[in-house]
Amino acid sequence: MASKRIAQSSVNWAAIAERVPEADKASYLAFKAKSDGYLRKMLANPAEPLKIDWAAYKNKIAVPGLVDNFEKSYNALKIPYPEDKYSSAIDKHEKEIAKGIEEFKAESDAIIKEAEKRIAEINRLLPFSQMTYEDAAYIEPELTLDLENKPSFWPHQEIDYVFDEPEAETSKIEEQKKIDAAH
Repeated sequence: MASKRIAQSSVNWAAIAERVPEADKASYLAFKAKSDGYLRKMLANPAEPLKIDWAAYKNKIAVPGLVDNFEKSYNALKIPYPEDKYSSAIDKHEKEIAKGIEEFKAESDAIIKEAEKRIAEINRLLPFSQMTYEDAAYIEPELTLDLENKPSFWPHQEIDYVFDEPEAETSKIEEQKKIDAAH
């Protein structure tokens, strides 16, 4: 009889336990134990209040009308069950989250398709061991050395530039060698 009171709000603890991270298992178990304690206390009480034997009280109490007043007041007392104000908000929030999840899935699917295209392109390339510098420059031009437009690599020091003249031991080169040796 008491279980009818909670049939609508029963919780699927197994489904929740599957989604709880390992770091939060202790908190989850404490929460579940507290919830089960409240449930046991509620189920220990009857669904309907016990019936009062008003006739027995009328025979025992000598004051006329006192038991009748208590009975009338008791029967007039109606404690309403709290109305559900939050289920509609929760359902609305759940629909918004589901919509966000669907959008995320669509975006993720698009990213996955692009990644699969890129993987297919990479798989069609020559193996790295068979690739020449020209092949690499053709495939990824921004990653290769372009002596005409970018004659050096970062940090673009004077020593790194390629000159048409043969290298001569200049003071700048000597200075750079000392700097490089110091590191």
